[in-house]
Amino acid sequence: MEAAVVDAGSKLLKAGPASPDQAPAMVIPTQMKRMVEDGSSFDNSLFEDVTVDPVVRGVIRDWDAMEDLLHHVLYTGLGWELGNEGQILFTDPLCTPKDNFVGVCRLVLTLIRFCRILLLIEYKGLNNCDQSLYFTERDWRAISCAVLIIEQAVLSLYAVGRISGCTVDIGHGKIDIAPVIEGAVQHIASRRFEIGGSDLTKLLAQELGKSNPLVNLNISDVEKLKEQYSCCAEDELAYEKTQRSCDIEQHTLPDGQVIRIGRERYTVGEALFQPSILGLEAHGIVEQLVRCISTVSSENHRQLLENTVLCGATTSMTGFEDRFQKEASLCSSAIRPALVKPPEYMPENLSLYSAWIGGAILAKVVFPQNQHVTKADYDETGPSVVHRKCF
Repeated sequence: MEAAVVDAGSKLLKAGPASPDQAPAMVIPTQMKRMVEDGSSFDNSLFEDVTVDPVVRGVIRDWDAMEDLLHHVLYTGLGWELGNEGQILFTDPLCTPKDNFVGVCRLVLTLIRFCRILLLIEYKGLNNCDQSLYFTERDWRAISCAVLIIEQAVLSLYAVGRISGCTVDIGHGKIDIAPVIEGAVQHIASRRFEIGGSDLTKLLAQELGKSNPLVNLNISDVEKLKEQYSCCAEDELAYEKTQRSCDIEQHTLPDGQVIRIGRERYTVGEALFQPSILGLEAHGIVEQLVRCISTVSSENHRQLLENTVLCGATTSMTGFEDRFQKEASLCSSAIRPALVKPPEYMPENLSLYSAWIGGAILAKVVFPQNQHVTKADYDETGPSVVHRKCF
């Protein structure tokens, strides 16, 4: 059975067999709706608008909901059979708490009863502590499926054929900037910003509300408008011109209301380069990238800046890449950031699935090497066996 790769984001979960030359087989909303379990005649209207977000700003917050979602993905979506499970690679967002790393492993322990497991403990700094504090003997004896957990920044670089560089990942709930050297994230230099695509959607809703006061907008409609119309101006001067004069387009909403969209579409992209639009006292995204890399040893600056990878759906916004390049040419660094283009043979819209595709590439390499912990290993060495068997 082909290894499964799972990349659970705040908005979308990407999953599928490890096939790097294809887009993930499943791309589904992470948000779930609460349902009545016993099928009784209980009034479902009470649950109609009750939604559950297992992942909030890139971090798993509701473990029960995540277990249900993962069970659906593996056993229904990917066709796993009980007792005949395969191997799983999970992507791990930047700066997640250590408890989440351990929690993902325990989630698999709960979900799958007969497995082997591969734990990349050192990525979370747990290699210097007693593993028995986190995994009991009963846990280890219960496992049969190999599980690999790798940070998204590393995988996004693998997707474009790099092991060193810097990723700028604009997700639904966060922005991560992570320098990576020889496959290792430089955590001290990395930065996470608690804003993302969802905040840009709210910004667009506010702007559209001002120019269309009689139109009732819901957030799902605004999300679709953002995906269809939002764009970046060529530079700050061009943005200022759009605020004074801009072509107006009309869009008919699903309920028949007609909305006018003009300068608002440029405000969404500009907020990434002028965070003050969002009410934040912070530098734009290119300057943040340069500042992150400046904290790394100077001998690595060129290698990192000249191998910059953009990730996340927001980076595919019309004009974003050109604006990023122009801002990079004007930045204060002696070495200018340069974007890495994905290979031509990779799937289209690579930035949408870069961590998943990188995970598929890695799964093809690592799992056949059979680097897992067996019951015999555990009986002989105990929990410390992970230091010998893991990366």
